[in-house]
Amino acid sequence: MLPFKYPVPQTEPPSSPKETLPTMYDLPSENAEEPGLPDEFHGLQPQLLSYTFRPSNYSAAQIFSGADMNLYYDARHPLWYKRPDWFGVVGVSRLYDEVDMRLSYVVWQEAINPFVVVELLSPGTEKEDLRENDGLEFPPSTSQDLAGNGHVNPEPRGGKPARKWDVYEQILRVPYYVVFSRYTNIMRAFKLEGARYQELRLSDSRLWMPEIDLGLGLWQGEYLGVDRLWLRWYDVEGNWIPTPEERAEHEQQRAELAEARLESLMQRLRESGIDPDRFLSS
Repeated sequence: MLPFKYPVPQTEPPSSPKETLPTMYDLPSENAEEPGLPDEFHGLQPQLLSYTFRPSNYSAAQIFSGADMNLYYDARHPLWYKRPDWFGVVGVSRLYDEVDMRLSYVVWQEAINPFVVVELLSPGTEKEDLRENDGLEFPPSTSQDLAGNGHVNPEPRGGKPARKWDVYEQILRVPYYVVFSRYTNIMRAFKLEGARYQELRLSDSRLWMPEIDLGLGLWQGEYLGVDRLWLRWYDVEGNWIPTPEERAEHEQQRAELAEARLESLMQRLRESGIDPDRFLSS
């Protein structure tokens, strides 16, 4: 996925740092299970998703989104978790117990599973995100899901945590699963159909989710000083949901336009021999 692997040959004159410096994927970590901290894209992209995740059929107090947050999914194994790059939940309190911000998302306490999960492909996780690697499979099971949603909750063989894909598909039954690669700028989407995810054919790299009256697509634009393709939510009319900064800028522009129109009207009144200041001060 990356054009170079560290170490790379040195040249004279030297190549750009982008080509020669190691990434977090190239060097070992103190923790073998954590290849490195998220890169800058893994910080900015989830932030943009959270800022624009505004389903119109839910109040802001009933919408929660998490980024790089532990998602605990099995009460029988309370230490097992997955850490999606981003996930969105609807119909749940924005604040834990309607009071405090969450330190994690514990499915069997919340009783509401994520509605959509987004994974940002990286060299170390791409195969797992797309279920292309060998791993544990679920045997047939009839035990009920402890999250209380009535779905079958299979137990992975060997008593080990299931793979990410299987947790989303078989245990949490997340309706929509989206993956995006910033290296290829390709977005892929999967919808839960029956017991399995089925890949969807996207039109113009857009995915409409009628259940929440919101769509997810690829937007070309500048976000926090970086101009590129981003995942972003859009409304029923196809308009991109604005970020808080964009809403503030829009309100400022509206205020400035209203002020300019008022000044223009007052100037025309003066030219007609009417003093508008006399009416304003009365």
